[in-house]
Amino acid sequence: MSVFRSTLEGALAWREEGRRVAIATLFEAEGSSPFEPGATMAIDAEGRIEGSVTGGCVEGAVAQAAIAMLAGEPRTENLRYGISDDLAGSVGLTCGGIVHVGLRELDRNGAEVLAAVLAAEREGDAVAVATVLDGPGAGGSLAVSGAGRVGRLASGGELEPHLVREVEGMLTQGISGVRRYGADGVRLGNEVRVFIDSHSPPARIVIFGAVDFAAALAPPAAALGFAVTICDARAAFAGSSRFSESARVVVGWPEDLLAAEELGPRDAILVFTHDRKFDEPALLGALRTGVGYIGALGSRRTVADRTERLLGAGATEAELARICSPAGLDIGARDPEETALSILAEIVAVRNGRGGGQLRQARGPIHPS
Repeated sequence: MSVFRSTLEGALAWREEGRRVAIATLFEAEGSSPFEPGATMAIDAEGRIEGSVTGGCVEGAVAQAAIAMLAGEPRTENLRYGISDDLAGSVGLTCGGIVHVGLRELDRNGAEVLAAVLAAEREGDAVAVATVLDGPGAGGSLAVSGAGRVGRLASGGELEPHLVREVEGMLTQGISGVRRYGADGVRLGNEVRVFIDSHSPPARIVIFGAVDFAAALAPPAAALGFAVTICDARAAFAGSSRFSESARVVVGWPEDLLAAEELGPRDAILVFTHDRKFDEPALLGALRTGVGYIGALGSRRTVADRTERLLGAGATEAELARICSPAGLDIGARDPEETALSILAEIVAVRNGRGGGQLRQARGPIHPS
């Protein structure tokens, strides 16, 4: 289960128990920040915490602010922490950036919105949440997904119809960010800020080959938020429960699965079978998709021999350059678990446009912009 999902479920469970609950959301970051906008934290009146907004930098200060809020009348606050603030030293924001955190008490409308987000995530649907940060409607939120719209803005008026159109557009593009409106909620301005947080279905990893490497890779991949599918035409191999614990298991041939699936730039295909009659159709099929990462296991000699056969089957040099083989970063992996770590690290590095070397030898910002 993702941290985001467990945070929302924890917040809703606390509220159902009759507790007052505050929701803190990282809505903007200037410079370097450990987490992306949208990171969420829940705090109850007794100081219990679920989730995180910066991975530990400002959580203590946010929790204190939330407890103070929950001791009084319901309200919202926008908190700012950064290295340039006097507070930065005390809260330990070591990354050198400035973070903006919205804090609000979870009311009935907010709970309905969070429940809609969880429902969309369970169904694998895209959903976006818009939360008003300023003005008389601060704290109001609504969710937009394929299932419709849930929630309302406290201020209503002209802002809501304009905002819904903006949310729908950002959800289609899969982007998040702060939008600024005038006091009337129609024209652009700075009086009213709204944070729009888009949640896309999880990226997918399709693994061909129900082997030890697939069993080792599926659990950490799922923990990273990937939806994992393991495919193998050999039913005896695919039937083990060690595969189904962290992945969807499909008994079938690579070409049949790829014909039935829509995979895109956020997704990855891994070929682990070590068998020509599976590996080569899987790789040729993968090259016809738009996936962002294609990886295959094999020794240097295996890779060279397979490359020749793929060229003979009609693949071009440019197409074969998309295949990371041998897959993974050079960490000296010796067993399936270390190999899984190596490959997942390479998938993340490729997705973020990084080379995967040591951070201490790299130049430029640590976190992707």
